[in-house]
Amino acid sequence: MKLGVLTVPLAERSVDEAFAYLANLGVQTVEIGTGGYPGNAHLDPIAAMKDPAVLANLKTSLEKYNLNISALSVHGNPVHPDKETADTFHNDFVNTLKVAKELGVDTVITFSGCPGDHPNAKYPNWVTCAWPSEYLEVLEYQWNDVLIPYWEKAAALAAEYGVTKIALEMHPGFCVYNPKSLLRLREAVGPAIGANFDPSHLFWQGIDPVEAIKALKDAMHHFHAKDTRVDKYNAAVNGTLETGSYDDFLGRGWVFRTVGYGHGEGVWRDMISTLRAIGYDGAISIEHEDGLMSIEEGLEKAIEFLKPILMYEPPAQMWWA
Repeated sequence: MKLGVLTVPLAERSVDEAFAYLANLGVQTVEIGTGGYPGNAHLDPIAAMKDPAVLANLKTSLEKYNLNISALSVHGNPVHPDKETADTFHNDFVNTLKVAKELGVDTVITFSGCPGDHPNAKYPNWVTCAWPSEYLEVLEYQWNDVLIPYWEKAAALAAEYGVTKIALEMHPGFCVYNPKSLLRLREAVGPAIGANFDPSHLFWQGIDPVEAIKALKDAMHHFHAKDTRVDKYNAAVNGTLETGSYDDFLGRGWVFRTVGYGHGEGVWRDMISTLRAIGYDGAISIEHEDGLMSIEEGLEKAIEFLKPILMYEPPAQMWWA
């Protein structure tokens, strides 16, 4: 395994400054935003395709600080019912595939997206219940008419650029939000579809990340290290389907936290051990979204928390067995 960081929170720093800072903290691999919701502050694919110096400088900084790229992140909703919005996210995805090929990166991270409830819809419609029965009709339309056809074509296109892992972050609000929905899309499209496993989005849904990892097995393409603290008192009153502002730290049912501030070391040790047990040996990429800490403090605390927990070397033969 390698200790990694999503560099998006460091957007105010240049590539070289961000890489120098992270390498000095012991980070081994970086995840870079290339469009969509993460933005492209550290790698604009269009600029990189126009000017060879952009990629040359990026590669120089990677080599200088002994880093590699775990994935390119272009989270978006390419099946948004508004065509202009969908096209923007889709084009960012395609441009990311192109630059991934130039960099030799085989993993691209995004969301599955969520369509509307009919062809002329204006907004996405995330279905979370089976009754009244029209919700199931919406799901049939979303999956069979929009989602599966889109990702079949997208996976074929990704293969042309050498991207073999489309790592979908299981995120509420989108059609793929838990292991069951991820595996449904993978079965329909093929093994290019897998998970960018972010336990923070699973914790508040009541999902046990360890059991979810076991369920996914070889569908695990990438891993985000981000935590969530569930407020048991607020959740006991109003549940965890939360629409309150993210800065309402005392009023929400849950909030994102830096690794270790939502769940203790034992929980994270179990997750890392289970990743090893299913054969995952990729990046453990820290995503900082803790509203109670500065970017630097949140990243540095997460790095120091994870350093002794990760398993860096291959397991030994079981000489005692």
